[in-house]
Amino acid sequence: MSHYPMFADLGGRAVLLAGAGQVAERKAESLMRAGAAVRVVADALSPQFQSWLAEGRITWLGGAFQEDFLNEVFLAVAATDDEALNRRIFQAAEARGKFCNVVDTADLCSYIVPAVIDRSPIKIAVSSGGTAPVLARKWRQIIEMLVPLHTGRMAEIAGRWRGRVKAATPDIGARRHFWEKLFDSRFSTLAAQGDTAAAEAELAAQLAGYQPHQGEVVLVGAGPGDAGLLTVHALQAVQAADVVFYDALVSDEIMAVVRKDAEKISVGKRAGCHHVQQEETNRLLVEYAQAGKRVVRLKGGDPFVFGRGGEEAQVLRRAGIPYRIVPGVTAALGATAYAGIPLTHRDCAQSALFVTGHSKHDGEQPDWRTLALSNQTLVVYMGTLRASVIAEKLIEYGRSPDTPVAVISNGTLPHQSVQTGRLQDLPALAERAPRPALMVIGEVAALRDELKWFGEAA
Repeated sequence: MSHYPMFADLGGRAVLLAGAGQVAERKAESLMRAGAAVRVVADALSPQFQSWLAEGRITWLGGAFQEDFLNEVFLAVAATDDEALNRRIFQAAEARGKFCNVVDTADLCSYIVPAVIDRSPIKIAVSSGGTAPVLARKWRQIIEMLVPLHTGRMAEIAGRWRGRVKAATPDIGARRHFWEKLFDSRFSTLAAQGDTAAAEAELAAQLAGYQPHQGEVVLVGAGPGDAGLLTVHALQAVQAADVVFYDALVSDEIMAVVRKDAEKISVGKRAGCHHVQQEETNRLLVEYAQAGKRVVRLKGGDPFVFGRGGEEAQVLRRAGIPYRIVPGVTAALGATAYAGIPLTHRDCAQSALFVTGHSKHDGEQPDWRTLALSNQTLVVYMGTLRASVIAEKLIEYGRSPDTPVAVISNGTLPHQSVQTGRLQDLPALAERAPRPALMVIGEVAALRDELKWFGEAA
């Protein structure tokens, strides 16, 4: 991040604006809306600037820029068509430690102005760091459609009641839960209708009858790694959590969208590495939920596909803990799609099987005869350490040694890698592959060269 995001309080502060054309008019309007005392330097004033001057809304310093003008201002904006003058203003501002923005000249800006969604007092800023302002404006338009017009009215009411809510609910977690519940309730409808009195009455009624939040657990599928594959429900859950228990397979990109002040506890499991025992994870989920916390159990892929989500849900059910399941994109779907390998294809694979490379120590052996059938795709999770056994058994039970295979590492992430070969090569491919890795066995793996679209070999 090359720019530090912040909102400046310009109320009553002097701002120097160089220029008085159409671009400068837009800058002046936004500055005056923020309460700035605008001081204009320009040879001539447009009719709009003349009107503002007559109304006493701006101060005109004349046409000649003087460096001393910067001494008593908070920041400066250069919006003239004279490149040399703009540069001179920027350099003078730099010498005096003043913020300066030269319109449409990124290298002459010590601050940039983002595209803004204004639902005062709620404001949302979108910035490209000066690299692509048109793209930032495009996303502002998209986000603006999602933010109700009455959002500002709700914020104004909440501001008036903030002290009383704090006094009634001194616990910060309980207070946050109260506001979250309120903003999703009839209070929002009343604010949208413009009935401020009724909205405040609804707030008062909910505060009077508020009960501390009951703890719950949400088992959330984080998908294979790319944060763009998170579902809306998954995103909402991790941004509302008090505590997040996360696996080793959850990417840094996904952890970055977890609510910043949530407690984050690693309970990762990875073959060959020290990890938290499942029984301890189960105990922690129950303990935190019984303490009234909103708990998220964040798992790579899908909670119910080799994620032990079923075991955890059983524990929660027995303990009487409310829980929800948020499905995720399992690796067999996400990683293969990003690798350009379809799981089924009319010409060569009419079915797909998902299997794990290991089970409980007393687990039965797989049905190798079924796994070795042709015209199907076999996707093996957590199997790289047993690749030799898997290849040997599949060949023994009838699968051709020349069956195409692929080993996908870090699927859907920028550093994804895919190795392809034949079934007889699987042990060597698995040995070389970065972990975690997913093994794909079947004729569809041969389609990667034709269909690859993502990653280093695309």
